[in-house]
Amino acid sequence: MAAQVKPLIEYLAQVPDSRSKHGRRYSLVAILALACAATMCGYRSYSAIAEWGRNYGLSLAKALGFKDCLPCASTLHYVFRRLQWEKLEQQLAPWAESVVGDAAGETSEAEAIDGKTLRGSRKQGATAAHLLSCVSHKLGITLGQVAVDDKTNEIGVVLELLAMLVLEGRVFTMDAMLTQREVAQTIVAGDGDYLMTVKSNQPQLQDDIKTVFSEPKLLSDTMSSAESRDIGHGRIEDRHLTASTALVGYSDWPGLQQVFRLERTTTMKRSGRKRQEVAYGVTSLTPQKAGPDKLLSLSRQHWTVENGSFWVRDVTFDEDRSQVRCGQIGQVMASLRNVAISLMRSHGECNIAAACRRFAAQPAAALALLGISTNIE
Repeated sequence: MAAQVKPLIEYLAQVPDSRSKHGRRYSLVAILALACAATMCGYRSYSAIAEWGRNYGLSLAKALGFKDCLPCASTLHYVFRRLQWEKLEQQLAPWAESVVGDAAGETSEAEAIDGKTLRGSRKQGATAAHLLSCVSHKLGITLGQVAVDDKTNEIGVVLELLAMLVLEGRVFTMDAMLTQREVAQTIVAGDGDYLMTVKSNQPQLQDDIKTVFSEPKLLSDTMSSAESRDIGHGRIEDRHLTASTALVGYSDWPGLQQVFRLERTTTMKRSGRKRQEVAYGVTSLTPQKAGPDKLLSLSRQHWTVENGSFWVRDVTFDEDRSQVRCGQIGQVMASLRNVAISLMRSHGECNIAAACRRFAAQPAAALALLGISTNIE
């Protein structure tokens, strides 16, 4: 990581502690550092985190900032249950932004916005168990996360998420649910760009786009195309994207510069069976900023949020099986998993499961990523 990026431990130290000072034995920053390090070592629950810490004794305790011993599982449960999760996310967001901004340099950064449900917690009756996240395409780092109240949906909190993020110079990709006028307007007003999927929840826009591509010969001078092919896992996937500027000046959709039609054809190599899908979209990127090849790449990379973040949280950290439901423990644990993934991604780790195993054997390396130096083996 570049020198100008402050270590995560400095941000964790700014998370406010809502506990009464009377009887407070452990500092919050030490507890959060313990949880982050243990999660990077593959420990999945607050009880496992407590066990991990006690395996290393006093040397680890002092490195993390504890005086003489480490907290037990019931203490972590008490702290996480009462932790102001929103305040934690408010500190994690600028740290993640500094990492992504440093890696991006002068190039534009693309970020995917999508939601994930903490399924095990929801089954146990936890509230606000659905989280809306923004994840970097390039690094797979979570830049921000907000909880979706049970009485609303992602549309109700997406502007809250955008308020946490740097919009200028960024490209935001999202699925059809979040294709809303206010979302588009907020992004372009912040000097950012968007790439949105268009479905029946925006019927007029969808009809306009379909009309453009129903007569391609009449509007051929406004169109350009790109193709790609991927072969693997027993199938061949062909994608063909055609972009058009025909609706510029005609549609009143905020910031519209291009619309596109994306056709995906998947062929199973063994059977030869084919499956075709057609999707439509809109973007504020001009043809000069993003030709059809770039739009095709952005559309595909949107699934970074699924493959690089959500899938890892479920498979490597067993998130969907976690049944914590008290207070905001589910959200806190999800944030800790995001931190672990983001720290490892920012240091070039591609295989998170393998990295967890290595850190489990070398705990000092996990603490070093947080910005903590130690002599433990």
